[in-house]
Amino acid sequence: MSRYFNGQAQCGAWACFDEFNRIEIEVLSVISQQLKLIWENIRYKALKFIFEGLNINLDLRFGIFVTFNPDYVGRTELPDNLKQIFRQVTMMKPDSDLIAEIIFLSDGLDYYS
Repeated sequence: MSRYFNGQAQCGAWACFDEFNRIEIEVLSVISQQLKLIWENIRYKALKFIFEGLNINLDLRFGIFVTFNPDYVGRTELPDNLKQIFRQVTMMKPDSDLIAEIIFLSDGLDYYS
């Protein structure tokens, strides 16, 4: 992951890791330290910084997104330092019937007649 983040930080790429909480807690801890270092340098708009012993350029467009499914067997809870890095967004299946009803009503159609 260190080599991956190194290259990604230098070229400003975005990445999305699916089911991030399936990674073992020990590995998540190391990843969180690496990401925290990168985010701190982005916050201070550093153009170069030391990452894993290498002086690398930093493209400030760097971005990491993760998905995870809590409350499933075999999933680990994200460490607190990782929770601070990522903004949580909850997603759920849309209620298509309710959406259609609202669209009809907003267009002036009486759904019940």
